[in-house]
Amino acid sequence: MTEGLFTKIRNEFRETSEEERKVEQLWKIEQEERTCDNYVQEFKKITRESSCEERPLIEEFKRGLNGTIRRKLAKAEKPLSTIGEWQERAVRLDRNQRQSRVEERMLRRNMVCPGGNAQPRGGYGGGLYGGRGEQII
Repeated sequence: MTEGLFTKIRNEFRETSEEERKVEQLWKIEQEERTCDNYVQEFKKITRESSCEERPLIEEFKRGLNGTIRRKLAKAEKPLSTIGEWQERAVRLDRNQRQSRVEERMLRRNMVCPGGNAQPRGGYGGGLYGGRGEQII
């Protein structure tokens, strides 16, 4: 009889400990500099089989997001109502933002030419000036 009681108590504490561990992981997880894809995957891994309700999960997900992404999502025209919508939109915004940064760096380095061909600065069609300094545009 006491062995059954011990097993029951151990199982109850183990379940509580597991849930507490997941909650603690949720409090610690943040996107920081990594991709939102990576953040979402870790978030899903932690919350799998969780007993948390949708609203608190959304709040924890938002809290851990990169600030720029979080602010853009808050301004969304169509309100997001499920954790899946928040995750999908956050990933899309993060991908667009990262792609935009890459394109901006390329443009600043004057590496993009009409037609999408990358050319080094001063190469064929690279920039406003030809190889001898004459303006070509």
